[in-house]
Amino acid sequence: MNATHFFIASVNVRYWPSMKYLAIISLGLAIASAAFGQEGYWKDAKGNPAPETEARRSLNGLGGSLLVTSDVDWREKWDTPSNTVPHFNEAKTVAKGKQVFVLTFFANPKLTADGRANLTCDLDVIRPDGTTSIHQTDIVCFQGILKGSPYNMYLSAPVLGFTGEVSDPAGTWTVRVSLKDNLRNSVLRLKTSFILK
Repeated sequence: MNATHFFIASVNVRYWPSMKYLAIISLGLAIASAAFGQEGYWKDAKGNPAPETEARRSLNGLGGSLLVTSDVDWREKWDTPSNTVPHFNEAKTVAKGKQVFVLTFFANPKLTADGRANLTCDLDVIRPDGTTSIHQTDIVCFQGILKGSPYNMYLSAPVLGFTGEVSDPAGTWTVRVSLKDNLRNSVLRLKTSFILK
């Protein structure tokens, strides 16, 4: 088996209107789930603390979130005015021949005196049998000046796309992203999965 059915789309972060304050991602039913607060914890749409999960965590002030979506128009949904809250459909299962995308979001990276952030990430995709499909380290997630509040939600540069091929094993595929705030010397480990049928 090879990893030809995966691709990584590098997003030019300067091109994206990255200052989205997502009350964030609606999971299928257009209801807001959680956003990152200045206090350093996730909040629900009503501003109450939301529990952390393997896919949505914070560490030393850095917030990170993973979302597997079946929305082929994820780019258009994100590339809207900053006052528009995009709604993404979460994908728990994917049929062979269909596409899903793994989006990595971050909030509150440590900034230099001139407002620059320096985030890299490691990406790992594990097949249902436990073997590695993708392993990439130190991919640029965001490097540059944030054009809004650090507490806004930003989309990281690498977006992982997956199309299940006939030869791919059915079962749970696991995606691990280590989001590294290089100025804070912190590594936020995130994990999500989807089932290939």
